[in-house]
Amino acid sequence: MPAAARVRRVLASATSVTLLAGGCGSTGGGGSADATKSFSYQGSEPQNPLQPANSNETGGGRIIRNLFRGLVDYDPRNASLRMQVADKIDSSDAQTFTVTLKDGWTFHDGTPVTSNSFVNAWNWAANTANNQTNSSWFSDIEGYKDVHPESGTPTATTMSGLTVTDDTHFTIKLNHKVSYFEYKLGYIVFSPLPDSFFADPAAAGQKPVGNGPYQFVSWDHNVQVVTRTYPGYKGVDKPKNGGVVFKMYTTAEAAYADLQSGNLDVLDQVPPSALASYKSDLGSRAVDAPQGAIQNIGFTLYQPEWQGANTAKVRQGLSMAIDRDTITKTVLQGSRAPASAWTAEGVQGYKAGTCGDLCTFDPAKAKQLIREGGGVPGNSLKITYNADGGHKEWVDAVCNSIRQNTGAECVGDPKSDLKTARTAITGHQINGAFRSSWFQDYPLNVNFLADVYRTGAASNDFGYSSPQFDQLAAQADQADGIPATVTGYQQAEAVLAQEMPAIPLWYFRKNSGYSTHVNSVTFDSFGSPAWTQIEVTS
Repeated sequence: MPAAARVRRVLASATSVTLLAGGCGSTGGGGSADATKSFSYQGSEPQNPLQPANSNETGGGRIIRNLFRGLVDYDPRNASLRMQVADKIDSSDAQTFTVTLKDGWTFHDGTPVTSNSFVNAWNWAANTANNQTNSSWFSDIEGYKDVHPESGTPTATTMSGLTVTDDTHFTIKLNHKVSYFEYKLGYIVFSPLPDSFFADPAAAGQKPVGNGPYQFVSWDHNVQVVTRTYPGYKGVDKPKNGGVVFKMYTTAEAAYADLQSGNLDVLDQVPPSALASYKSDLGSRAVDAPQGAIQNIGFTLYQPEWQGANTAKVRQGLSMAIDRDTITKTVLQGSRAPASAWTAEGVQGYKAGTCGDLCTFDPAKAKQLIREGGGVPGNSLKITYNADGGHKEWVDAVCNSIRQNTGAECVGDPKSDLKTARTAITGHQINGAFRSSWFQDYPLNVNFLADVYRTGAASNDFGYSSPQFDQLAAQADQADGIPATVTGYQQAEAVLAQEMPAIPLWYFRKNSGYSTHVNSVTFDSFGSPAWTQIEVTS
């Protein structure tokens, strides 16, 4: 077959056969559906304004995913790539991509979505002057360093690798071959923006104008974000409901209580305190689904006390001091599986056992490694986490395990909510360690590795920098085809065991539930409901 067709065929087949199927849930309550009615979802206050390139946490990310649509997204049934604004994306070499857009797409203000809507958005987001959290996602594009230099001011305002041909055609030229680039294009950072955005980006972040299935209505900070269905939406996933209300909660227990009383329609995650009872509480409305996600403990490697080769032994020892089996079986009621790698189960490229013995409970070896590494700095460790996410129980259990098996002090450091915790973490305002989970943005091991541990990556909150990891990642990016790329990243992942910038704890499942007011609730492997397919019955 032609080379361009071969690229598209490999991408599609690789996704569909390796990911865990997304839907788990049931049809729920009775009654006929009313497509004009909205449903509510357990959210959290976004850390940043609602700009597509400025969110790498779930609070803002889930809202933005509903307000915007990019060239492609992922089918919630099987995580396969599907075209949205793009009619087709052609490449013969995995370095230059020709994009053809569908006609008729509009933003929520009625203006058309064109090639410039994408190119202008990406150039703006990549520019270091605009301080976007996810700007590094554009680093593969030729000319990125001109708009985002490592230091100093940009020497250009546009990336040379982006060229507009006409309203429905543009090209993307990368600075090197990236076999999986189409996968990345499904992430929200690659969303288009209307002309109105650039007139006042700050205002647009508070009242975003997107092109997705739902349009923005209001944002009552720390209370809720209200959206409604956009009648002009041209995507393949037209909503079967009237909108989504993202309700902010200070505790997961409060959200669960609201679900039981009918004041919340769809729960994000069951709190640990209800894991033993939620299936009997909710019956057929309980959800237990596969999810491409992992829970870690990250370290502040940018601080002097955590630098130096010997400190890796301390982190390795702390990992071996954690009794994952007991914590997942008791505190987490068997809802999690102990992790043995930095990539989540079910994701293409997942390789069990990459962490080796370092993720196995062994108090004697833990003490030895910590002693050889010079001891835990100050003989004390703080683990920062957000108190609104149901993390207290397991953080306390991890600290108890560390305390009992190493002699070092360990305490949880709760922040009031996810926004506060993330601001402290990304602002380097904490000492020691922090909760660091990762939910897939695209279904390859690359996403769990390159986008978290590569030097300068948008979600590298550790300050981790490994020339060996970076070199292996760069080689994997340029491999011939996705199978070779994921194998190359498995080699890069092995480096993490040597340096332990983060401790893998356990793999998630989606433990959730929904009210009697909705049905057709299913969750995908990204941990999100199939938003547009939920039906509201009362």
